[in-house]
Amino acid sequence: MLQILITRNWRKADYTIGKLYVNGKQLCNTLEDTDRGLHSNMSAAQLAKLKVKGKTAIPTGTYKVEVTDSPKFQRPLPLLLNVPGFSGIRIHRGSTADSTEGCIIPGINNAVGRVSDSAKYEVELTKMIKADPDTYLTII
Repeated sequence: MLQILITRNWRKADYTIGKLYVNGKQLCNTLEDTDRGLHSNMSAAQLAKLKVKGKTAIPTGTYKVEVTDSPKFQRPLPLLLNVPGFSGIRIHRGSTADSTEGCIIPGINNAVGRVSDSAKYEVELTKMIKADPDTYLTII
């Protein structure tokens, strides 16, 4: 089983920076939308009340991940399954919170509110997840 852990370490008004670990070893940072305190055991009504469309990080919790073809990005990408209040949540390349609508952008956080080298980490994570169909991602 492949276990991915994201710790949200820097919660800012317009973005969230975290650290991504694979089976306990840090791989890279992550960039997400604003963490509004959502968690996976909230009701749909609670989630809807707090969510700002296109500008909210997904709820904390654990999600099964599989690689599927992305119609939007025209390539296979990791997809998080059964994310409460969200759909189509993927791990994909980008550089700022404007590059995401709830998705997770892997990379190196070497500038305020940004990540770099995200294409490299997207490819690496996609290969790992494709190789292990029993993959779970936990966000804390």
